[in-house]
Amino acid sequence: MPTTNEQLIERARALAPIIAERARDAEKLRKPHDETIAALVGAEILQMLVPAQWGAPESDLPTMFAVVEEIAAACVSTGWIASFYINHNVYAAKFSARLQQEIFGARGFTLMPGANAPTMKAVHAEGGWRVSGRASWGSGVMHADWVYVSGLTEEGPRAFALPVADVRVEDVWHMTGMAGTGSNDIVIDDAFVPDYRVTNGAEFRAGPTAGSAQYANPLYSMPQLPLAYCTVVGVLSGGLAGMMRAYREIVAKRVRNFSGSVVKDQQHAHVALGDLELRTMIAHDLARGLIAKVDAILHERPFTLDDRIALKGHLAFVSQHVRDSANAIMAAAGASSFHVDQPLQRFWRDLNTVCSHAFWDWDTTRELVGRQQLGLELNHPLA
Repeated sequence: MPTTNEQLIERARALAPIIAERARDAEKLRKPHDETIAALVGAEILQMLVPAQWGAPESDLPTMFAVVEEIAAACVSTGWIASFYINHNVYAAKFSARLQQEIFGARGFTLMPGANAPTMKAVHAEGGWRVSGRASWGSGVMHADWVYVSGLTEEGPRAFALPVADVRVEDVWHMTGMAGTGSNDIVIDDAFVPDYRVTNGAEFRAGPTAGSAQYANPLYSMPQLPLAYCTVVGVLSGGLAGMMRAYREIVAKRVRNFSGSVVKDQQHAHVALGDLELRTMIAHDLARGLIAKVDAILHERPFTLDDRIALKGHLAFVSQHVRDSANAIMAAAGASSFHVDQPLQRFWRDLNTVCSHAFWDWDTTRELVGRQQLGLELNHPLA
């Protein structure tokens, strides 16, 4: 019997305590724990959005969101990588049928980081392209089997898929937040990429490609940026939920220095806790609302520019709300919460880092929304 959506969520929930126990190890290792990745594969979580014809669950965005929230509430870094691996299988389905056979036919899924910034240089060679360059922010590269990178060519933008053996991973990921993602640089030194591993970058970003046309499910033909927003929103809301859980445990047992007063008996602690609980609830509802909007559009009609701008604004608002809420939790938690053994400070650092991502930069997004409302030309490529 095929794996159900309910089973995927339950498996993520069952793995969450183990992932939480490994969160500090992941930070020290500067990548997700090897056993965690193996467990997520064994639970069919990382392959949950692979098309069913390859023996996968072919789940949906609401289930993916629920799964990612569970993982991110245990470890934000691990949730980030899991979300990338899950959704980048959709990206793999946009490449040629021959490449999909090569990728999905091998083991039914891929662990594929992706670089959207067109940093690669590519020149024609017989039967393909010679590709060189460096892609930073390579989230997922530490357990990858394939990578995709982007570049500008004389024929326009292109996306290139390469086996990980054809690239070099440069260890540059020394971060105070999201340290456990292992998002090192992907370096390519004059690698040959055959034509069937290359796709038109504009089509890849817009959604429908020759590769995705073989699937009836519109998920595989959706635009890249709305899918990216769905990829990360559960990391934000799940991470805040995990931080709130850690804060709740602190309030329940905290005794103030000098005065010896029990915090949970104090009215102001009740007010603060209530405020932060509501912030966390609202973050979840906002995040789930974004998924619902995308899923509705996906199954009803093509995405418009107005849709894309509105979804970008929605995600940016969630991100800003999560960042403000994480900072409020940390301010209320007390100085001992900054100890490296405390999960709270790791959630705080991770969420502040991930909320700084360029895709949902608050100032840029607000400007785009304002210009769109005034009918002005958009002035940013991530729209």
